[in-house]
Amino acid sequence: MKQKTYPKWKRLGQKTLYEGRSHIMGFETELPSGEHVTYEVEYSTSCAVAVLIKTADNKIIITYQYRFPLDEWIYDLPGGGKQENETVEEAAIRECREEVGMAPKKLEKLATFYPNPGRASWPAHVFYCESYVSSKIELNDPSENVETVYMPVADFKKLIDAQKIVDPSLLIGWHTACSKGYITVS
Repeated sequence: MKQKTYPKWKRLGQKTLYEGRSHIMGFETELPSGEHVTYEVEYSTSCAVAVLIKTADNKIIITYQYRFPLDEWIYDLPGGGKQENETVEEAAIRECREEVGMAPKKLEKLATFYPNPGRASWPAHVFYCESYVSSKIELNDPSENVETVYMPVADFKKLIDAQKIVDPSLLIGWHTACSKGYITVS
């Protein structure tokens, strides 16, 4: 089956609108209709990583963190941004050590997705791990207040069913791990 070709936008120019922890670029564009618009895109990180860790006794290791934009404490996965000289796997291992005091020995790639493809160009890589060793928690960012949670998968499934989980990496990781048979709820 031949796929229909759709027109793309033309990029006419760009400028930095803001540069701090986030980097926002403004693009002058021409739409297929000929109309000109400014479109803002975030380039804050090269990519994000997150790890769903399952224990031998059928619990998952997740984090509970305050998220300022939501003004809420939420469950999410240990994870964060990849640093310049790291592979995504090295970043995932570092983030697990920093946030939950675990060093994965083996990672299984679950998914790569774009959390906000309408406004950001960076992907998120989600991994699964059930082989790890304990390490020291190494939180270095004062804005990260992270609690480690060991949650039985049956209890977590109840939170999913009640729509209490809002983090996309956690949702995608959970559903992908379940569909691959890595996690089963009895």
